[in-house]
Amino acid sequence: MQRREALGVLAGAAAGAACGRDAGGGPTVITPRDPVLAVEPLRGMWRTPDPFLFCAHHDDAYPAGNARLGPAASLAGRALGQDFAEREAWRMYHGTTVPGFPQHPHRGFETVTVVRRGLVDHSDSLGAAARYGEGDVQWLTAGRGVVHAEMFPLLDASRPNPLELFQIWLNLPAADKLTEPRFSMMWAPTVPRRALLDASGKATVVTVVAGRLGDLSGPTPPPSSWAARADSDVAIWTLKLAPGARFTLPPARAGSHRRLFFFRGSSITVGARRVPGRHAIDLRDVDPAPLTMGDDEGELLLLQGRPIGEPVARHGPFVMNTPAEIERAYADYRATRFGGWPWPSDDPVHDRGERFARHASGRVERGT
Repeated sequence: MQRREALGVLAGAAAGAACGRDAGGGPTVITPRDPVLAVEPLRGMWRTPDPFLFCAHHDDAYPAGNARLGPAASLAGRALGQDFAEREAWRMYHGTTVPGFPQHPHRGFETVTVVRRGLVDHSDSLGAAARYGEGDVQWLTAGRGVVHAEMFPLLDASRPNPLELFQIWLNLPAADKLTEPRFSMMWAPTVPRRALLDASGKATVVTVVAGRLGDLSGPTPPPSSWAARADSDVAIWTLKLAPGARFTLPPARAGSHRRLFFFRGSSITVGARRVPGRHAIDLRDVDPAPLTMGDDEGELLLLQGRPIGEPVARHGPFVMNTPAEIERAYADYRATRFGGWPWPSDDPVHDRGERFARHASGRVERGT
């Protein structure tokens, strides 16, 4: 039996054991392999496999906003500029008036920012700007260098302003680390989302930010992205499972890394293994992974991709291949500021209004 044929038998066994006869004439039951390689608790910045660098999950219950689009609440006692206290319902991060991340540089990788609730105001050293959120995705290729600010404006003055987003750092191969910086907007209606029902009619809602699931294809990644390569097998999906819902993740390509982040819900069964909430799950590449949700609704993030397989040198906001390249990145930033900062403050927010993107070329998009 060829290896792929054997895997086909194992895949079929996921739904029901395959039976044969042993040498003595009795039944032989072939059971599927455990699709789980490892499980670890989720803490702080989430560890991710090559080709990813890390994932941050921001989930903040911000209060009503004030006239400056910051929180209409006391900031006394907060470590403003470094407010990352996990015990709080919301954080200012590096912001002092508006929550978020004032101007900071990047080189050598990409950020994929998936905003599930709330809004983000983007401003950068190329003169580009955007306001996006409520299901939108921004895919930023830092390439040879860009400075940007990511602020979280609290527009509603009468109600809470919840914010939830993933920021995923995706590495660039050496050949593309010094590509021209740019960003792409993937407005919510262009990001495929579908509810898939199991045999009991229970739904799994899958959102495909990158990659393909059946006939669902994610938006086109930027041209220099590792995800733009046909053989990269990059997938970024979110899954929301109803209580008791069943869903099987299809196999990845041989050699791909894939990790599930079970960030909401009390328990899930992967194959035959029960996993408690707030855990990451490393999966085998070419085996299907049957999921069965526990007694409450659950949500997961899938990151998958063929590894780049190159040395990684990283320091702060720069990710290169060698320490010498990191030193060069700092020297270039000190000399050029990656184009300078054309904004009146380090933490700009935009005029109240609709979602939009204005690119460095002057082209303007409106959120749809």
